[in-house]
Amino acid sequence: MEHALSPATLAELRRPRAYPAVSVLTPTHRREPDNTQDPVRLRNVVAEAKKQLETDPAVTRERRADVVRQLDQALAEVDLAHTEDGLVIYAAPGEHQVWSLARTVPERVVLSDTFLTRNLVSAQAAGRPFWVMSVSPDRVTLWSGGTERITEERAGGFPLTRRLVENFDAERQERIGDQPSTFRDERTRQFLREADTAMGTLLRDHPRPLYVTGEPAALSALDEVGTTAKCAVHIQHGGLAHGTPEAVRRAIRPVQEAEARKETAAVTRELEAARGRKDFAAGVDEVWRSAREGRVRLLAVEEDYRATVRDDAGDHLIPAESGELDAREDIVDEIVEQCLETGADVRFVPDGTLGEMQGIAGVLRY
Repeated sequence: MEHALSPATLAELRRPRAYPAVSVLTPTHRREPDNTQDPVRLRNVVAEAKKQLETDPAVTRERRADVVRQLDQALAEVDLAHTEDGLVIYAAPGEHQVWSLARTVPERVVLSDTFLTRNLVSAQAAGRPFWVMSVSPDRVTLWSGGTERITEERAGGFPLTRRLVENFDAERQERIGDQPSTFRDERTRQFLREADTAMGTLLRDHPRPLYVTGEPAALSALDEVGTTAKCAVHIQHGGLAHGTPEAVRRAIRPVQEAEARKETAAVTRELEAARGRKDFAAGVDEVWRSAREGRVRLLAVEEDYRATVRDDAGDHLIPAESGELDAREDIVDEIVEQCLETGADVRFVPDGTLGEMQGIAGVLRY
């Protein structure tokens, strides 16, 4: 199952396909007893997709058989023991993908000539993805993280390794003072230059906040020989280049929590200033209309805010019940995707932060 959504992957998912491109969405659950319903719901929603394929006169028999085969293959790949809060299956002639999301999705089936991506985009934004580069004299390890997980990322040339002198523990000797800093050695500094260049290349293709961990001498040397790390958050913690995901998570968590508090306070101040200038929108209807017009510069959404609405003659959104005819249960994800596509900064903030702003608010460009 897929987890990481890169710009290139998103572009590939959004490209037009031969009809039908089928998107199957269903909520999933991490724990008992709620997760006992997941297998039945998944089978039912896939059965509904097959039914729609069967009754759609625009789908030829050959393509129907192909897409049904892709759906069955995707279903066999789903591991419900390791799902999160939402599951998305994409199937089209000759291809299929399965995505696990750390954000709930409405149950639905969509047949179109493109895959439905708004839920992936919103889950990616809510997951606050980041990179961690852990530095040592003989290894530079890249970690990919989000709100739910940290894993080692083997991409872009990472991990970078080099052979040191036998029985040479540079980090230990640096800590206890056995020798001058190995990070003044030119071979080590060249190794760090290569890591800095590799990280810069990766960030251009996959931009995320960057944390760099290592001994103080390692962080100082990296700043001296390169440019990428100067824009990162430094965490003085050695040993993580050879560490575990859990050790990395523990090391960066206090820094992340402090950064998140500062970011939430800054967003709140910006919203209040915008309210005073009248370039402000709050509530799902106002923000939706502003997003459609490309006017939102900063979008703030409470982490667990959801709304079910329906379109009132194309001008306004009005509250609706789940399952109602024409109900739009993922309107928040739709707004998030629209704002990102028009260059807005999207921030998810803790529940209760927005108070009377009704869970969602925006600073407008004009």
